[in-house]
Amino acid sequence: MQKKKLPVGIEDFDEIRRENFYYIDKTGLIRDLLNNWGKVNLFTRPRRFGKTLNMSMLKCFFEIGTDKTLFDGLAISQEKALCEANMGKYPVIFISLKGVDGLTYELAIERFKTILQEEAIRIHSLLKDGLLSAFDRKKLNQMENRELQEKEIPDSLKFLSRVLYTCLGKKVILLIDEYDVPLDKAFQHDYYEEMVSLIRGLFGQVLKTNEFLQFAVLTGCLQVSKESIFTGLNNFKMFSVTDTRFDEHFGFTEAEVTRLLENYQLEEHLTEMKEWYDGYRFGDTNIYCPWDVINYVDHLLADPHGEPEAFWINTSGNDLVKRFIDKADKTTQDEIERLIAGEAIEKKVRLNLTYDELDSNIANLWSVLFTAGYLTQAGRAANGVYKLIIPNREIREVFVLQIQEWFKGHIVDDEKPMREFCQAFLQGKPEDIQKQLNVILNRMISILDTKAPDDQKENFYHGLLLGLLRSEMNWLILSNAESGDGFSDILIEPECPDVGIVIEVKYSRSIAGLDKACGEALAQIREKRYDERLRNDGRTEVLAYSIAFCKKRCRVMCDVL
Repeated sequence: MQKKKLPVGIEDFDEIRRENFYYIDKTGLIRDLLNNWGKVNLFTRPRRFGKTLNMSMLKCFFEIGTDKTLFDGLAISQEKALCEANMGKYPVIFISLKGVDGLTYELAIERFKTILQEEAIRIHSLLKDGLLSAFDRKKLNQMENRELQEKEIPDSLKFLSRVLYTCLGKKVILLIDEYDVPLDKAFQHDYYEEMVSLIRGLFGQVLKTNEFLQFAVLTGCLQVSKESIFTGLNNFKMFSVTDTRFDEHFGFTEAEVTRLLENYQLEEHLTEMKEWYDGYRFGDTNIYCPWDVINYVDHLLADPHGEPEAFWINTSGNDLVKRFIDKADKTTQDEIERLIAGEAIEKKVRLNLTYDELDSNIANLWSVLFTAGYLTQAGRAANGVYKLIIPNREIREVFVLQIQEWFKGHIVDDEKPMREFCQAFLQGKPEDIQKQLNVILNRMISILDTKAPDDQKENFYHGLLLGLLRSEMNWLILSNAESGDGFSDILIEPECPDVGIVIEVKYSRSIAGLDKACGEALAQIREKRYDERLRNDGRTEVLAYSIAFCKKRCRVMCDVL
């Protein structure tokens, strides 16, 4: 039997069902939404966890004139009475604010107008002009032609709900996807206050004082403070990643992932799928990132030997982690190291924030990392304190990448001390090298997983040393180069044509063992004749360095060969 196509990057429920793409049934969201009634419902989940597809599904279910066969065979079709009472019964307004960005407030307003234009055109096609007043037709035409004034935007969604009610005689269901993107972009580009004022006016009109509204559903990543943009809303339900209600409706459960792999005969890949893309905790449910799962299965179908990739982190920037690491003090650096090593840390989490509070306190950034999916809960203590962990290997890669960038920006690019560090190698000064290396090790945020095998730890320090030495642009630096009877860790040919440098790196399990490890490294350089390649290039003065590391300490010894 031919396998169904995978919906890579497809967020339109109608298209997925009509074109027979593989679909993991999330229609239970409809049942739970109607049974747990709320006038205004906000769902916050990390990006790429199926929010837009679920909103598209809600539109297809409730909208007047829907194709009811789209739901054949899905869980909601078993709810006969519920479907009879609600399927295809309501006018729907569906907008996504994902595209409301811009370097200036004026550009963001133009994006707003485009979104309203597209929805006005779609809605107008459902209406009977004979039932509209001349005023309503004129305003609808203004929206369709992008002629709305900025001051008219706050009333726009309430206006659309009113004309729908006028023509169709039914209250409106309002769906707003990615409600917080305009605020995020405004915060990044310094027009936050203007955007808060606009969004507050828009939501106040359509959600609070709107007699034409049946109910509303909003989705986003950050649970923006109610006092900031939802002022005065009394019948308002927020469902964050900590809420046990609706916990299985966003993202994939392990049973769903297992079934997907079985359908494509890829069951043997469950272990790496779990290591890379599982680990999120929504309410009481363990969740996989659906974007990663679908992309990795698609990747495996094209290449059965394909390795897992960081699909989620490559879909957009990771400015939050960068901002967090840039602000980290010594205590926070230690906590990041513990997280990368697989440990949990306890932090008080605030689920209600405004964007302009992010930089006021490092504790707020912990909260945002949690709600945005870079950290997840491993348990909950009292008074809003959570045990936070990095959910999986993919997110660990995000932290490692940003720490490497931080390290390069803060240490390697600091020209004067790096110049002195490299010159100490050229001048045969092991004490100076050791002193500067210990300072660097103490300053940096370690990206070494303390659970890694010893040979991998040695590789980490090897890479660290290479990065430092390559700040000397005019040196030829060779890593793991064949020389003598083996492969030397690092060979250096400085500008001075007579001098060569050999470096052997060792890892010691204890600080007390650093001297012994250094001695073994020097003996290895001599026994394996690692200086041979340098001498063949005419380097007659060869300096041999052994450098042993243990955690954030090192020992350096030097010998002249």
